[in-house]
Amino acid sequence: MIYLLLIFFWLVFFTLHSFTASHGFKQWFLNHYPRVFPYYRLIYNVVSLLTLLAPLSLVYIHPGPMLWEWRSGAQIVANALAGIGLLGFVLSAGCYDNARFLGFKPNHNPRVDVAEEPFSISTLHRFVRHPWYFFGLLLIWTRDMSLSWFITCILGTLYLYLGSLLEEHKLMIEHGDAYRRYRQRVPGLFPLPWRYLSRAEADQLQQR
Repeated sequence: MIYLLLIFFWLVFFTLHSFTASHGFKQWFLNHYPRVFPYYRLIYNVVSLLTLLAPLSLVYIHPGPMLWEWRSGAQIVANALAGIGLLGFVLSAGCYDNARFLGFKPNHNPRVDVAEEPFSISTLHRFVRHPWYFFGLLLIWTRDMSLSWFITCILGTLYLYLGSLLEEHKLMIEHGDAYRRYRQRVPGLFPLPWRYLSRAEADQLQQR
C-alpha cells in the first residue's frame, strides 16, 4: 500500500504540474482571474512545491529495502556524475531569467501563447534541448537505490520524457519555425556527439 500511495502521489504531482502549465488552463485562469494572472508563475511554483512535498516525504519516511548501493570505484564514478549534474544545474540557471522563472517578476502579457522570454540558445542548449532534465537524470540515478527511490526514478524519467514533449508543443507555438529547426538539430534529453549546433548556427536560429 505504501508504494501504491507513492505512485499515486507522484501521478497527482505530474498531472497537476503539466495540466496547470498548459496554454488551455492558463487561458482559463486569465479569463476568470485577470487581476491575479500576472502572478500566475509564482502561484504555479508554490502549488508545485506543495504537491511535491507528499511523495518526497513518503520516500524519506518509507525508503523500503535497498536494491543497490554504490561502492568503491562505482561510488566515485556515481558521485562524479552527480557532481557534474549539480554543476550543470548551476550553469544552466545562468541561462534563464531566474526572477521571472520563479515568478518574482509579474507577467503583464495578456496572451498565453506568447513566450515570456525571447528564443535564446545558450552554450548548453546547443548540445541538448533540455539541459535541466539531463542533469536531473544524472542526479537521481547516481544515488543509492532504495525501492521507493527506484519507483521515483522510473516515474520521474517517464515524466521528464513525456513532459518534454508537452513543453515542446508549447514552445513550437510560442517560437514557431525557429524552434522547429532547433528541435531537428539538437537532441532532447541526452547529448549526442554528432548532433549539436555551432555557435554561428545557434546565432542564426536566434536571429530568425
